[in-house]
Amino acid sequence: MISVDVYRETVTELLGHAPVRTVPVAEAAGLVLARDVRAGVALPPFDNSAMDGYAVRAADVAEVPVTLPVADDIPAGRVDVEPLEPGTAQRIMTGAPLPPGADAIVMVEDTDRGTSEVRISRAASVGNHIRRSGEDVTEGTMALHAGTVLSHAHLGLAAAVGLAELAVYRPLSVLVVSTGTELVEAPNPLQHGQIYESNSVMLAAALRELGCRVEVVRSVVDDVAEFREIIEPRLESADLLITSGGVSAGAYEVVKDALTGQGVEFRKVAMQPGGPQGCGRWNGVPVVTLPGNPVSVLVSFEAFLRPAVLSAMGHSDVDRRRVRARLTEDMTSPAGRRQFRRGFFTPVLGEVTGVVGPRGGPGSHLLAAFTQANCLIVLPEEVSAASEGDEVEVLLL
Repeated sequence: MISVDVYRETVTELLGHAPVRTVPVAEAAGLVLARDVRAGVALPPFDNSAMDGYAVRAADVAEVPVTLPVADDIPAGRVDVEPLEPGTAQRIMTGAPLPPGADAIVMVEDTDRGTSEVRISRAASVGNHIRRSGEDVTEGTMALHAGTVLSHAHLGLAAAVGLAELAVYRPLSVLVVSTGTELVEAPNPLQHGQIYESNSVMLAAALRELGCRVEVVRSVVDDVAEFREIIEPRLESADLLITSGGVSAGAYEVVKDALTGQGVEFRKVAMQPGGPQGCGRWNGVPVVTLPGNPVSVLVSFEAFLRPAVLSAMGHSDVDRRRVRARLTEDMTSPAGRRQFRRGFFTPVLGEVTGVVGPRGGPGSHLLAAFTQANCLIVLPEEVSAASEGDEVEVLLL
């Protein structure tokens, strides 16, 4: 068997990095910046007023009250600003360029709001309510670093320094396929021996949360020729194929039968649940094949697929937060395998750690317990039993 860590590294290397593309700034939210961005202009690009008020020379308003003639009006956006003569004021709006000669702004609240002349009731010191050019960002400096996950604030800064487009890692286009003759899509009625298909629903939702584009093919029957006929034409538009089911050691393992010898290697990973796995390339497209039980699918996604997908799309922080917690009950684990058990973590006030207890048994079919969990309890390969009160690693979901 291969270890969880080695298999995670194998899948991460398989996916590599998504292509870089240039997109409009407004369409880049949530994507990862692929190249450093330098500011093409200073921010602010010119000295301007931080308040609605009057541009003055501080020396002219040192003794108040004082009345000054209003020589001009400066709205935001004006580009032909006249110099301020000594002994005068210019009415100015927030964001408007500071007139040459002015060294202070008097807030409108400290005046009688005059338009031909203004009575000023409060003195203003040099620099009062002035935004200086380059105070936020200096022209030519680094505005955004490659690897940044672009939030609305980052996009606002990019737009403010004059960028219309950004180079980002393209979201992965993922083809999700569920297999099994026993699978039925709701709301069709079930016959004895059939179950409703759920794996593709879970996987597609989880991948979309990461920003992937997802195409789903549900409930492919256990027939090798039909599997290849349905899936192979869709590979052209996919960056990644993820299948669920058909990879174990029994008969009618359609994924294993269809892809063995086609560039996909099937192996056992030392984990519970989720031991049977496979990965490789089919027609040049990366393929990750997961087991069919729903909890195995979700645990596999958390253990190695989620971090690999995030890494492929340029993310550097790909791991869930890990904490230590004390068990609220005894647990056992198969020797030589890393066990992932659904659990509920509760922080304890005043303590660095918290407490955690399992939700549901270890069975890979117990999906309802996953909905009651907020973490995975991780018991390492060398641990076959843990007692109430023991400290364990917890992967917060």
